[in-house]
Amino acid sequence: MVNFTHAKREILNNTDMKKWTNSKAYDDFMMFINALNDSTARKSVNDCAKPFSDVINRLIKLLDQLDALVDQIPPSDQPQRFGNKAYRVWHEKLIEDSDILIQQVLNDSALNDSIVELKSYLQDSFGNATRIDYGTGHEACFLIFLLCLYSLKIIVDDNFLQLICIVFERYLALCRKLQLVYRMEPAGSHGVWCLDDYQFLPFIFGSAQLIEDKRFFPDNPNLTPDCYVKDGFAEKYADQFMFMGCIKFINQVKTGLFCEHSNQLWNISCVKEWRKVNQGLIKMYQNEVKNKIFSLIFNGNIHRK
Repeated sequence: MVNFTHAKREILNNTDMKKWTNSKAYDDFMMFINALNDSTARKSVNDCAKPFSDVINRLIKLLDQLDALVDQIPPSDQPQRFGNKAYRVWHEKLIEDSDILIQQVLNDSALNDSIVELKSYLQDSFGNATRIDYGTGHEACFLIFLLCLYSLKIIVDDNFLQLICIVFERYLALCRKLQLVYRMEPAGSHGVWCLDDYQFLPFIFGSAQLIEDKRFFPDNPNLTPDCYVKDGFAEKYADQFMFMGCIKFINQVKTGLFCEHSNQLWNISCVKEWRKVNQGLIKMYQNEVKNKIFSLIFNGNIHRK
């Protein structure tokens, strides 16, 4: 029986980080990523045939409701280029509505006690209201929110493909809308040397989708990772593959040469096989990103460190 509690930050120094990376909770998190990664291998959005499962529909409804709030809270007229203060109004509404939103997802009154813990992750999944920024730590919070639902058996293994290709894709669309409407700054970005200003996980799952399978590309049976730097290619396949959707968004919001504004992705395009891209990104996430993002992560009793 889980004793649900308000999740709090417990990784405060290097000693805490070492304990965390040697913990069952960290292993569970990476196992969850790998399981989701495996479920999406060689699968496009077209493989997620309707009808969706009930929990997938409930998660989509949650994200749709948060998306509708953006339309109800337009950006304020202010001189600052970045960090529109209307985002704080949106985020406050997220906090106010979290209990009922999660209750709708759980759809089981016996699990309502878990809301106190789950809402810590949900509320931190869309950016920081003080700094008005968003980054990979917030992205990880959303994945931990999903992991907690999996631990509570709300999500099951059979949901994994739809969870990534439908729910996580919907989450990305909402986050991109927030970034554009409220001019959110990247949290902890390293400029051209980072993979992306805001995201990491969709590149992992997206590269898994593209692991060599010629049936996806009858017009290009010898597809290699260098395709996404070619003009128009990412835009053509963005609706089917998450990696291409990420590249399309980058092309929309950045100007100049791709090799200059997205140097890491330019270098990755030289890798010969998508399988190697996928394996390399998982290692990069483990070896580099974890040390930067997990100091921001909350810990409760569902996701115990």
